[in-house]
Amino acid sequence: MYIRKITKLMLLFFAIFLAVESTYAFDLPEIRNRGVIRHLGVPYANFVTGAGDGFSVDLVRLFAKYINVRYEFVKTDWKHIIPDLIGKKIEVKGNQVKILGDSPVKGDIIATGFTVLDWRKKLVSYSSPVFPTQIWLISRADSKLTPIKPTGEIFKDILAVLHELRGMSVLNVPATCLDASLYGLKKYGAKVIDFNKNLNELAPAVINGKADATLLDVPDALVALEKFPGLIKVIGPLSKTQVMACAFQKEATELGQVFEEFLDKIKKDGTYIKLVKKYYPAVLDYYPDFFENRRKSEK
Repeated sequence: MYIRKITKLMLLFFAIFLAVESTYAFDLPEIRNRGVIRHLGVPYANFVTGAGDGFSVDLVRLFAKYINVRYEFVKTDWKHIIPDLIGKKIEVKGNQVKILGDSPVKGDIIATGFTVLDWRKKLVSYSSPVFPTQIWLISRADSKLTPIKPTGEIFKDILAVLHELRGMSVLNVPATCLDASLYGLKKYGAKVIDFNKNLNELAPAVINGKADATLLDVPDALVALEKFPGLIKVIGPLSKTQVMACAFQKEATELGQVFEEFLDKIKKDGTYIKLVKKYYPAVLDYYPDFFENRRKSEK
């Protein structure tokens, strides 16, 4: 009887330990003690290809080697990626965030073409920028939507795109960088349609006539233009230049600091720019200012 009671108490203690651990903040010492860093990613563009590689996969693999731990990929989706990092269920509407309760922590770092957004800053700590981006409007090649003529002034270009949207249906992905509410599409008469599938399917959905147009960020648009030549076209920008970065729990300060050291190292030794050229060679021409210093480091 005594042994049974001890066993039950041990099981109860173990269950409590797991419950506490599921919402625990994991910084670098805990990761090194565990011997593995868990990379949260969503199969998307060439950041996470789904075939075991990608810009973000290669980046975090190199970081795992830098801190001398094993790499582990944890597949997630855009709805759960932040809860899987911070251990909190969330509700997002535009730039407003509400915490709904606890959830299991499944990873230590988000790296997946993760755009820096104001509402996300309330929940996570970002690294220095790792990639430039922007929101573009994409349509079928035979659409009556007409690509704008760039003026050299981004806000004029954005207005020119918005003025073309009256009565047009546009695919929208809530609580992501492709959330139409962040760019005022409805104010200009666009018919916003929520899209709840993989972001890689946005361009094919437009090609197949599911909507007149879609929001895409630059990396995904570049991949789509290469994958579907002659079937889609870029109408113009819906945002100024943005940046993508990796993200950590706010409590993981040491992990973030060491990642900055790692990022600085691979930018100086040319490893970073080689990764960019491997997965997104065309982006160097679109954002020369962002990559200027990184190109110099390669020489």
